[in-house]
Amino acid sequence: MGKVKKLLFSQKVAPYLFILPFLLSFLLFWAYPMFSTIKMSFQSVLPGQVEWIGFKNYTKLLKDSAFHTAMLNSFEYMIGTLVLLIPFPMLFACLMESRLVKAKGFFKACLYLPALTSIVVSGMLFRLMFSELGGSQMNQLLALFDMAPIKWLKIKSTSYFALFVLACWRWTGVNMLYFIAGLKGIDDTFYEAAEIDGANARQKFRYITMPLLKPTTIYVLTISIYAGLAMFMESYMLWAGNASPNNIGLTIVGYLYRRGIEKNQLGYASAVGLVLLIIALIINVIQLKLNGTFKKEE
Repeated sequence: MGKVKKLLFSQKVAPYLFILPFLLSFLLFWAYPMFSTIKMSFQSVLPGQVEWIGFKNYTKLLKDSAFHTAMLNSFEYMIGTLVLLIPFPMLFACLMESRLVKAKGFFKACLYLPALTSIVVSGMLFRLMFSELGGSQMNQLLALFDMAPIKWLKIKSTSYFALFVLACWRWTGVNMLYFIAGLKGIDDTFYEAAEIDGANARQKFRYITMPLLKPTTIYVLTISIYAGLAMFMESYMLWAGNASPNNIGLTIVGYLYRRGIEKNQLGYASAVGLVLLIIALIINVIQLKLNGTFKKEE
């Protein structure tokens, strides 16, 4: 017993004991599922039947029009959220840290509160808000301008508007807090020196705030790319299921769910998931490379 205790408290063994929980969770919840997914993507996995089929799942993806639609929808959603959920939260963060806004804690809480709301509840509320009925909030708003009701969730342009409104409502506050944390790390002496040189607010934002917020911006950009491509529950709740009209709300993850859960084609769904992972990795590696993340510091 004494030898075991001595071994556990030794400087050589103790570090490995500290990282053991992480290693076990990594192997159990990431490495093993990843290996299983890669293996299943080369198989036809049906109830009680597993058959090795090679690259047939991947060649089938190339001809699958529903997968192409899902991929296009996910890319459009991702680009839209990047355009909306990076610059506006950055501006809001700068406003919250300026002297122009009073009761900053109240406004921060109001902007962050939607992120704490269940996506199930949020999706149901927005589905009612964008309903095609004349009594829905959005159609009542149109009635104030003498406009006819719109079938919001049956037209691609208006349905994307609903998705973007939902995304901005939920995630603006979260991204704003990331940028506020980045602003806290900027030394005030930079702004004081700029004021002495006669710089105005726009020049300080352009030449001080934006360059020094670059690490935070890259982080928000990276997670937003993954979040945009992996969006599923927002679309699922907005259309009350995974069957939107003409697949206008179908995403890559939604298509994975359709194939793997609804149709029980786990092999094909595994191929869809791996393609999504590879696409997300490629996009993020490219943007990290363009942003100079991999450059060695001199």
